[in-house]
Amino acid sequence: MSNYTPKNILITGAAGFIASHVANRLVRSYPEYNIVVLDKLDYCSNLKNLSPSRSSPNFKFVKGDIGSADLVNYLLMTENIDTIMHFAAQTHVDNSFGNSFEFTKNNIYGTHVLLEACKVSGQIRRFIHVSTDEVYGETDEDAVVGNHEASQLLPTNPYSATKAGAEMLVMAYGRSYGLPIITTRGNNVYGPNQFPEKLIPKFILLSLQGKPLPIQGDGSNVRSYLYCEDVAEAFEVVLHRGDVGHVYNIGTKKERRVIDVAKDISNLFNRDPDASIQFVENRPFNDQRYFLDDQKLKNLGWSQKTTWEEGLKKTMDWYVNNPDWWGDVSGALLPHPRMPMMPGGVERNWTGWIGGLLSKLCEKQGIPYEYGKGRLEDRSQLLSDIHAVKPTHVFNAAGVTGRPNVDWCESHKTETIRTNVAGTLNLADVCKENGLLMMNFATGCIFEYNAAHPEGSGIGFKEEDSPNFTGSFYSKTKAMVEELLKEYPNVCTLRVRMPISSDLNNPRNFITKISRYNKVVNIPNSMTILDELLPISIEMAKRNLTGIWNFTNPGVVSHNEILEMYKKYINPEFKWSNFTLDEQAKVLVAPRSNNEMDASKLKKEFPELLSIKESLIKNVFEPNRKTSA
Repeated sequence: MSNYTPKNILITGAAGFIASHVANRLVRSYPEYNIVVLDKLDYCSNLKNLSPSRSSPNFKFVKGDIGSADLVNYLLMTENIDTIMHFAAQTHVDNSFGNSFEFTKNNIYGTHVLLEACKVSGQIRRFIHVSTDEVYGETDEDAVVGNHEASQLLPTNPYSATKAGAEMLVMAYGRSYGLPIITTRGNNVYGPNQFPEKLIPKFILLSLQGKPLPIQGDGSNVRSYLYCEDVAEAFEVVLHRGDVGHVYNIGTKKERRVIDVAKDISNLFNRDPDASIQFVENRPFNDQRYFLDDQKLKNLGWSQKTTWEEGLKKTMDWYVNNPDWWGDVSGALLPHPRMPMMPGGVERNWTGWIGGLLSKLCEKQGIPYEYGKGRLEDRSQLLSDIHAVKPTHVFNAAGVTGRPNVDWCESHKTETIRTNVAGTLNLADVCKENGLLMMNFATGCIFEYNAAHPEGSGIGFKEEDSPNFTGSFYSKTKAMVEELLKEYPNVCTLRVRMPISSDLNNPRNFITKISRYNKVVNIPNSMTILDELLPISIEMAKRNLTGIWNFTNPGVVSHNEILEMYKKYINPEFKWSNFTLDEQAKVLVAPRSNNEMDASKLKKEFPELLSIKESLIKNVFEPNRKTSA
């Protein structure tokens, strides 16, 4: 047994459930330790969890992601970190069945970034990696001896597989680089502050609302539960007395079937257990039992102190007194919750083109931002996002445009309506309810040249003109929602057209698209240079502008003019040929919109706005110049 005294501890994921109890305990008990906590404030984190520590001189909170190597390296250096307690992870098994890539990204990649930073810094004297009993897989129903620290790892679901993968990396860095690692594997933890996707807080909140308690399968699955303060004490013991290179199980021999947990909670609320329980479909694989041997940790002097009855009563009292701690959690109380993801537009891995570019602009300007996690069509998830993030403005770049193009929408009409119409209106309504301005990236592909706006005339469609293009289902949904959004005084609608950026490798870029076609139509159109206009959208938000705006550069440019520039600046060997609109129509499912939009309203607000051809040269072709032009 070693005796270790840390100086500067970094705790990851500390605004989450278990880590917040550990952080608060260490801040309170050891004023001589400096505690730095890092948390990206995901959906199941809450700054309020750290309220007891925030005024303490030995506590510092940093908002950030363990996946950011620059941030982690910076913190280790500037805070002179000698000890890491690594809790940050996605932990909810149900979510891992529906969104397993997020688990790989957070649990494996995030851990790898941390380990690499520790290796590079060379100053870490303890790295405590927090794992789970689930890495052992299912324990036999009749086993009388629990899994011990040397048992084989046999994970059965995507969550536990990522935790086992992270453990392998931790072990390898211990072996290869001598990193002083300790790993813990714990049973289920419960208590105050826990996000209610987990069984006990979920059943308590549902009981408070008089709703049925959904049990997956027959409820015979067995779990062991430890009260959070006992677990926080276990980490305190492992920190000070744990031996480097060792694994410690944090567990209890006392087991409970899920159905018995439901009955105990029902009885606490004086409800009839049989009437309260509702059996629902089981998840894809539901381990029957996890059973740990905790003797090794007991040998360090730790023991479970809180009885089940005492811990459950304390937990119930806390939720009764703090029912709104997490805001609207109706999405988490479903029988099979899923971590929400934004469809199409702002995806958290930046695959949403405009959303990704906006986030980089915010970083450059030092503007704090968060990605929305809720699906647009799920109001409760949107409310949960807004209550968690407390934004001043909401940018909506989500929408179904179809992959690889809008023809997809012709055969997926309900999906297109769900996001483009119902979802967008839902978000606008939630924003209005919460007094928020919504910057909505819309489209100008709702007009086509007509007698009043002839091609080449210089007469563009204005903001107040009614849409006249119904050739594609995508455009129909966009015109429909734009009309309805006029009823929301908190919405600023930005009509983007044929977006172009300086990244000529991006397949969504209009120039990238047409430079890869064998044939193109040659017709003048209004277009949007994102490098110039996206910063303007942020400025518009700052000015709290609302209403409809043609969000294009003034003037028009034809396909052939763009490809001439491409040939001049990028590839002198480039060749292309044209075909007519009639010929193009034979290879498309839905017609395409061609129009000129009047950008004079935007130009008046932002007089420095360049014409489309000037902006193309300055923002796209000059930066990518490959030849002497």
